[in-house]
Amino acid sequence: MKLGTGIGWRPEIADVIEALPGIDWVEAVAENLCTDHLPESLVRLRERGVTVVPHGVSLGLGGADRPDPGRLAALAARAGLLGTPLVTEHIAFVRAGGPLTASPLLEAGHLLPVPRTWDALDVLCENVRIAQDSLPVPLALENIAALISWPDEEMTEGQFLAELVERTGVRLLIDVANLHTNHVNRGEDPATALDELPVEAIAYVHVAGGVEKDGVWHDTHAHPVTRPVLDVLGELRSRVDPPGVLLERDDDFPSAEELAGELSAIRATLSEASSGHRAVRPRPARAPEPSSRAAGGRERTAVAQTALLSALVAGTPAPDGFDHRRLGVQSLALAAKRAAVVAKVAPELPGFLGDGYREAFLSYARNRPMSAGYRRDALGFAEHLLVTGRPADDAARRKLTRWWQERAAPRPPRRGARLVHAARAALLGR
Repeated sequence: MKLGTGIGWRPEIADVIEALPGIDWVEAVAENLCTDHLPESLVRLRERGVTVVPHGVSLGLGGADRPDPGRLAALAARAGLLGTPLVTEHIAFVRAGGPLTASPLLEAGHLLPVPRTWDALDVLCENVRIAQDSLPVPLALENIAALISWPDEEMTEGQFLAELVERTGVRLLIDVANLHTNHVNRGEDPATALDELPVEAIAYVHVAGGVEKDGVWHDTHAHPVTRPVLDVLGELRSRVDPPGVLLERDDDFPSAEELAGELSAIRATLSEASSGHRAVRPRPARAPEPSSRAAGGRERTAVAQTALLSALVAGTPAPDGFDHRRLGVQSLALAAKRAAVVAKVAPELPGFLGDGYREAFLSYARNRPMSAGYRRDALGFAEHLLVTGRPADDAARRKLTRWWQERAAPRPPRRGARLVHAARAALLGR
């Protein structure tokens, strides 16, 4: 299956993408598409013969729980609607807690790294098989960028991916920007990872931009693609001719000319690397699997992931072995992403608060985990503001009250509701 050169489809740049020359295919975030009809832009692209691949972000196949049947059914429906040759997701966990740990369910609102352990691999492989059985087309999984490292890991990223492919037959979506991110943040050599992973299993490749701040690389998808990321793409191309390569951009969208320039740089990198005929080192043998492992790997994975996520989003103590500084960076990044997404889901809230929106939301999110999606998060934030007498401006507070009333309940929370709110927060351990 040859895809060619593509770009991530986003509503904000839909018209630009339709006009860009040389676009063979696009990728759309699956959760942003309805299951029964498509945006007109995607309809027009499909009529031109442009392939559309749905890219999921919420399955959490690396999480301790088995995949949610409803989420799988929704992804399958989008695959059918698009007539796509494959669907993609991530090697990550996005939620933790719940019945396996007898604790409240926590949502990360972002992709978090799976520990490269035999327990976590067993869980991931079973979850992948469940997903494969539920989807009408092949599945490919993406390596993610990470700010933090798990202690006591038992495999490298390449070994982990090789084991995953051998056990499940799943395809790989290799993000070279994420390999570069993990090089800066975790000291992992992209060339070594490429040598160890099964490059013949690659379905396609992501290329994206980011930025370094205080020695930490942030995979923002909102900055230009850098030379080091293109160098990793060249390393990959020297080993294999990927079926497809796609440029991702999720925010701070540049001009059409800049996007076209980045696509040209990607094509040039692929062309230059293909003529290098680099000698490829043989992939090392698989790391030996222990002859016996204790039962209960899913439960152990659940406990470990819940402890980490609780530290990141609920302010509980950091689990042993983690870098506390990096956990702080990750925690702030998760809260900042929540603030940004809530601002998109409910743009009225920044309007009510003005320049104080971000600071107010970060304060709110510090020990109030998200548990039911961004729309419920927006309502919870609005409720918190009203309970605490904000905004200070009477007119803005009246507007927020009306906004909250229209979406949540006949009456806004008043003094009596504060006790209910406080009791609920105590029960949830907030």
